[in-house]
Amino acid sequence: MAQRRFDAALALLRPLVARHPGHSNARFLRGRAAFGAARKPGLEEEAREALLDEAVASFRFMLIDRPGLVRVRLELARTFFHKREDSLARENFERVLAGRPHPAVAANVRRFLGAIRARKRWNLHAGAALAPDTNIGRRSGERIVYLWGLPFRRSEDSLPRSGVGLSAWAGGEYQHPLGRRLRLRAGGSVSRREYAAAEFDRTFASGHAGPRWLVDADSEVSLLASVRRLWRGGAPDFDEYGIRIEAARRLNRRLTAGVLASWHKRAHRLATWLDGPVMDVSVRAGFVALPAVRLNAAAGWARERPDAAVARRFRHTRWWVRPGVSVDLPWGVTLGGSAEWRRTGFDGTFGALTRSGRSRRDGTRFLRASINKRDWTLLGFSPRLSLVHERRDSNTQGVGYTRTGGELSIVRQF
Repeated sequence: MAQRRFDAALALLRPLVARHPGHSNARFLRGRAAFGAARKPGLEEEAREALLDEAVASFRFMLIDRPGLVRVRLELARTFFHKREDSLARENFERVLAGRPHPAVAANVRRFLGAIRARKRWNLHAGAALAPDTNIGRRSGERIVYLWGLPFRRSEDSLPRSGVGLSAWAGGEYQHPLGRRLRLRAGGSVSRREYAAAEFDRTFASGHAGPRWLVDADSEVSLLASVRRLWRGGAPDFDEYGIRIEAARRLNRRLTAGVLASWHKRAHRLATWLDGPVMDVSVRAGFVALPAVRLNAAAGWARERPDAAVARRFRHTRWWVRPGVSVDLPWGVTLGGSAEWRRTGFDGTFGALTRSGRSRRDGTRFLRASINKRDWTLLGFSPRLSLVHERRDSNTQGVGYTRTGGELSIVRQF
């Protein structure tokens, strides 16, 4: 390998690793040799990809039980970079920085991150899931409501229903260079969830386009035109069109932050009295505490304001905050968890359903947990099991609920 005879090194290392699969040094050298061989000039693209895949497999195998190995993660990040799988490369380079590498290595990593940002063209993702849910319509379980002191029994059709849904989602974006620091972004996404009862089916599609400005080595801003549509039960429910502003900055080698603000005009197909502007602002931060530990937090504000006077009671403001954590463990297991608290205040009451005559106030709590077996992959997809428990309390009868749901999904970032 010192003589850069990587093919000869691979001929020695492959049978050695086959005989001693737990020999870390041999596996690490095999990964480096495969990476070096893949960069040989004149190599056919198919052979090059096979060698890079061999390098990825070697480095990933070592990280299954020892996710904190910074040098191995650095080699994995470099391999993904040359495979042009930039999302995975960036994630691993950021984890390397959290491992307090030598200043020269850190500077080189930052150059890689700058190159990823500058050359970024395509960003794709896809996934599918089996999703059981105890309350697929997020309906209240209250059987009796009181109107002016008199009890009324709610119909069975309005009570919670459980079910198992099938969902799938995909999205992508292309960025066309307009100059050294200017890009034109265009992309979209679509998601679909189906249940046996078609009334609970949901389809959501969105598209966006606009300029992205690379302000400096650590900052960027995008201004995007945005369109969105929601279908319920197979029929269009509403359309939205508006603008979205995104800004992001790397504050230091571990900490990144971002801001997103949007304004959309919503137009319903049937419930036209609910037409009006929808606004939201959110702030997000990510902190790589250790190469195997990521922390994240987000907080936001949103406002929906139907124009029609008769819909005043539906106008509302929402505040929310969500901390989370992701930890890579041995055995190829990644655990994730988050909690979210949401408060929603409506401008009016819902008549006799709102207790004490005050404006409607809702409080919602979410608890989420996930487990991902990162060493199980098929065509780049890996399995993930997620659980969520949700509870909404309200001073208005018939709107509070609890639900527990899950997803067994396969996901991939390209």
